Amino acid sequence: MRQMINFCTSQDGVCIAYATAGRGPPLMRVGGWMTHVERDWDSPVWHHWLKELAREHTLARFDMRGSGLSDHNVAEQGIEAWVRDLESVANSLGWRRFPLLGICQGGAVAAAYAARHPERVSHLILYNAYAHGGYTSDVPVYKTEEAQALETMIEVGWGRRHGAFREVFARLMSPLESADQVAWWAELQRITTEPEMAARLWHAFHALDIRPELSQVQAQTLVAHVKGDQMVPFELGRTLAAGIVGARFLPLEGKNHILQRDDPGWPIFVNEFRRFLTSQWHDRPEPPPDFEALTDRECAVLEEIAQGLSNLAISEHLSIAPKTTRNYVSNICSKLAVSSRAQLIVKAREAGFGAH
Repeated sequence: MRQMINFCTSQDGVCIAYATAGRGPPLMRVGGWMTHVERDWDSPVWHHWLKELAREHTLARFDMRGSGLSDHNVAEQGIEAWVRDLESVANSLGWRRFPLLGICQGGAVAAAYAARHPERVSHLILYNAYAHGGYTSDVPVYKTEEAQALETMIEVGWGRRHGAFREVFARLMSPLESADQVAWWAELQRITTEPEMAARLWHAFHALDIRPELSQVQAQTLVAHVKGDQMVPFELGRTLAAGIVGARFLPLEGKNHILQRDDPGWPIFVNEFRRFLTSQWHDRPEPPPDFEALTDRECAVLEEIAQGLSNLAISEHLSIAPKTTRNYVSNICSKLAVSSRAQLIVKAREAGFGAH
């Protein structure tokens, strides 16, 4: 699998780097600051994630302004600028409706975008994310002091080839993993951005507060959080999920901020992530045996059919070509031995599809 790197321009003229890989329906990943669309592809931390996310989707991801391959010399940082950057990437790709995966700080960006653009977000997945940082109201004093202390350390020690901060920060990201991962996180500091910009980003991450917008999120939402995450406390994930109407919360076993292959929570996250995107998360009855022949993608199409949507609407919702939708419908009818759309809708609803 190979990736393609492109660039687009945000509303204030900032150049944003983004990469795409894989084939299939769209999936947008919104990351935090420690990303580099070129270097992440073969990293010991991210490789299994990117391979999995692009397995059945066209995966898009981008570097936050001020870091990675995006412009570093930028005047504005903050949630408003980051949401505009996400919108610019989506527009550049020509995606009208798509699922959003927000990781860490990217979770707040993804949730804010979903609240403001409900017509464009089909599913929202938030991983180790939070709604407000350490510099906002209702935060314990010691949490604010911790954030301020790390901001000072970033100003002094960010990107150095040697030093205590390099090791401290890397261990917060990967507390139990091998030396190659710790070394990679440390090297990533040097190549992603400069100390001054890193400190600005850290401050902006802790100043953000999207709590007033959470109630406006209309997309189906899955909030997953690692219990032992040392970067974003588990409690912040619970609070985030509680603020979004109908959100499903998925606790994950582990201690790494970015789950690794051997972490107990990784296979659970992958399985529930797939079910969620194919509309199989909901608690509907087990379908009859004759539905077992359907693929995950056919089940997703059948879910839309059972809700009474036309082929054109299904194509728009799933971001697939109308011809592809027609082929899916034909295959489903053949597998379920029905001859009309009306019969298909009845049979699908009897099996529990279209209930949500």
